[in-house]
Amino acid sequence: MNQPYPPLPADDLQLLQQAGDTYARLKDEIGKVIVGQDDIVTALLAAIFAEGHALLVGVPGLAKTLLVKTLAEVLAWDFNRIQFTPDMMPADIIGMELLQEQADGKRGMNFVPGPIFANIILADEINRTPPKTQSALLEAMQERQVTSMGHRHVLEPPFVVVATQNPIEQEGTYPLPEAQLDRFMLSLYLDYPDVEQEEQIVMETTAGPRTAASPMPTGGFITKDQFIAMQALVRRLPASQHIVSYAVALARATRPNSAAASEVAQQYVEWGAGPRAGQHMVLIGKALALMHGQPAVTAEHIRQAAPHVLRHRILPNFQAAGEGITAGDIVERIVSEISEPSYA
Repeated sequence: MNQPYPPLPADDLQLLQQAGDTYARLKDEIGKVIVGQDDIVTALLAAIFAEGHALLVGVPGLAKTLLVKTLAEVLAWDFNRIQFTPDMMPADIIGMELLQEQADGKRGMNFVPGPIFANIILADEINRTPPKTQSALLEAMQERQVTSMGHRHVLEPPFVVVATQNPIEQEGTYPLPEAQLDRFMLSLYLDYPDVEQEEQIVMETTAGPRTAASPMPTGGFITKDQFIAMQALVRRLPASQHIVSYAVALARATRPNSAAASEVAQQYVEWGAGPRAGQHMVLIGKALALMHGQPAVTAEHIRQAAPHVLRHRILPNFQAAGEGITAGDIVERIVSEISEPSYA
């Protein structure tokens, strides 16, 4: 059997408890504005605790923008919304060098930061802008810095990009390249609310004056530095070899030409997930453990993370499209078929 994990230091145990309390408070505050979508909120918070970026996919009217704005308000982080359009240029995102008069009266080049310089970025309808502009966002997401006229400018932590796209509109869009999709730790597919939730939404939004959402507590219960410390603790939480093997097995099962390919991948997948999928499953698993005050990641955490991590990293083939089988369907079957590696 695997040896038990060594106990966490006392400071880490205290921080772990604080992280669990913070997660519960965040969920409660977000729930005052967002009706339902509990699984989406949990997964999005896990991505943020794991220092990752998320892609929200859903038809109009499912509160994608409201969710991200509410999250920024609750955390009291700097927030910018970037509405992507076909005529947008990289400088519209990262900023530009401008010739300006200096204090000594001489003229010089000064960098004017763009909207990417914030803690939470809402990249709204990201697939409506050309690849050249998408690539500027890609550097910021991956390197956490931007380059303008050969000069690098660091993006201060915490830094999170939450992008949205509409799955039903294809005209006038630029599909995200695989390299950029892989930079998103999670893809979260929002569904319609159930009847009780929809009735609650209609009731709450049609009673009284038409105003913005009720004021939310901003700051007060966690600072940026405290949250950054919790993000660092995520990586310090232990994950045993069998947990890592389980995540890797799930990723390898999606690759149709791999010896470890599952039957459904061989039949319906054009290409599968790369090594980053295993990394992100373990990180999200650790974040979920942290959020629930647990000192180590478990197989259940990996199972919970897998659909959100894998879905946007596999490409269904023509046969899958012809039979109406989606990437989500394929991932669901793979997760159900791959057994957790033995603890022995």
